[in-house]
Formats: sequence, structure tokens, C-alpha cells
Amino acid sequence: MKRVVSVSLGSRKGDKSVTTTFLGEAFELSRRSVPDLAAAAALILELDGKVDAIGLGGLDRYLYAGSRRYTITDGERLARCATRSAVVDGSGVKNTLERETIRWLQETGVIDFPATRTLLVCAVDRFGMAEALDRLGGPVVYGDLLFALGLPIPLRSHAQVEAFGRMILPVVTRLPIQWFYPTGEKQDRIEPKHEKWFQWGEVVAGDYKYIGRHMPPPETGALRGKTIVTQTLTPTDIENLRERGVARVVTSTREYEGRTFATNVVEGVLVTLAGKRPEEMTAIDYREWLGKLEWRP
Repeated sequence: MKRVVSVSLGSRKGDKSVTTTFLGEAFELSRRSVPDLAAAAALILELDGKVDAIGLGGLDRYLYAGSRRYTITDGERLARCATRSAVVDGSGVKNTLERETIRWLQETGVIDFPATRTLLVCAVDRFGMAEALDRLGGPVVYGDLLFALGLPIPLRSHAQVEAFGRMILPVVTRLPIQWFYPTGEKQDRIEPKHEKWFQWGEVVAGDYKYIGRHMPPPETGALRGKTIVTQTLTPTDIENLRERGVARVVTSTREYEGRTFATNVVEGVLVTLAGKRPEEMTAIDYREWLGKLEWRP
């Protein structure tokens, strides 16, 4: 049996293990939470060579702004703890599957993005989604400064994302991950922020850890009738969205026993099926294997 394990700096409530089959191959997919970077490094060292792929959960190895890639120091250190098992952070899937998710929603008529206000909570993390939305030309607010850095500055264009990325990411990527991304049990706490922009967006898209942590309470009605485009949802997350009157949830990854896994797990599956190292995989490779799996939102 092939094994893909996500080592996550997230809440224990998100831990899950399932067995399934892809193209005739049996897989065990699991998410294991750790309290801090030291524990993550220890678990990666323990898993190295015993599993086919190790996913970095709760942090990225890379962020992107336009054509530029920025390496996150904490993510890079963790990735280098493994020398035998493949280490993935989901960026290959974010560049392909999430980009295709936006295209599919537009082409099938599920969402008319050019005529729909979209709040993307963090573009440098979901760069494929951000570029796809930009190409469609609809009204988009990119919430990178609002939600990741806590600055009251909405970005109104992808060009602004790129410009701020060039200025900020060389510094941000060297900071401790918990400074700009909720980790551990913080992911269980809802701390509403920037309700105005949740009210503004007819679609709210991006990393659920930002959406779920900062969404307004039910009584505001800020999410009533809205569409959420995201990933990595638990049954509790679905119930929280239902309480807020969300009309529809679209996930870019499949559901297993009531749980949708993160992009790093999906990437681990694709790399394992392809029999390649992550650094050898191209966008064409990811699309090819996603096509073989008939993956759809």
C-alpha cells in the first residue's frame, strides 16, 4: 500500500486517516498534527523512507507572486529533514488543480466570475487561483495584506499583488510561520476580521484556514447566500458555514468520509503515481495525472 502523510502544524481536530484506491493502486492518506516546528521535524525524520510522500501542512515551502518564487525559511528547513521520501507542499497542485477549478466553474456556468465580486483571502498562497481570476477580469479583492499581515489595505488587482509581493515576500518568508499563518489550536478559534470584505464578496475563495478563522459570526448575515471556493474542510467547518447561511461550497479536492484533504496530500498522491521526485514534476505532468484520475471540483 502506498502511503501519503501530511505533517501539519494545525489543529488535532483535523487529523484523519483513510484508505482508498487510485488507478488500481491502494493508498493510505493521513494527516498528523504536530504542535511546533521541532515536533514536525522529528516526525518527518521518523517517516522518511517509510512512506512514499510527506506533505507539509499548515505551512508552505514556496510562495509565488507573478513569475517569482519565494522560499519560506521554515518550510525549507522542514523539507530538508527528509532525504528518501518525497516532500511536497501542494504548490504543484495549487498551480494546476486550483487554476483548473476556476476555469471549470466558469466554463460550466456554475459561477460567472467576470460578473461576480470575489474575495480571495490570500493570493500568494493560492497563486494559480489568483492568476485564473485575474485572467477572467471580474472584480476581485486580494486579501493578502488584510488577512495574512493584518494591514487594512485591500489589493484591487493582481498587478498590486505582484508589486507588494516583490517588496514584502523577501522579508516575510524569513519570519516565523506563526507570525502570518494560524497554526495549531489557533485554527479552531474564530476571530472575525474585515467583515466589510466578506460582505462585499459574492464568492469567498482561498485557504479555509484564513476564511474559517476570520469569517463574521452568523448574526451579521455577511455570508448568507454566498459561495465558498476552498479546500481542507471538516464536518465541523461545513456546519459553521451552514450556520452562517452559506449557499454553496466548492472544494478543489475530493471528499473522503466527510473530510477533504489539503493540496499537499493530493500532490503527494500525484507524485507517487507518477514515480517522480517533486522537483521533476511539471505543470504538464500534474494535468496529465489529474486527467487520468478524472479529477473535478
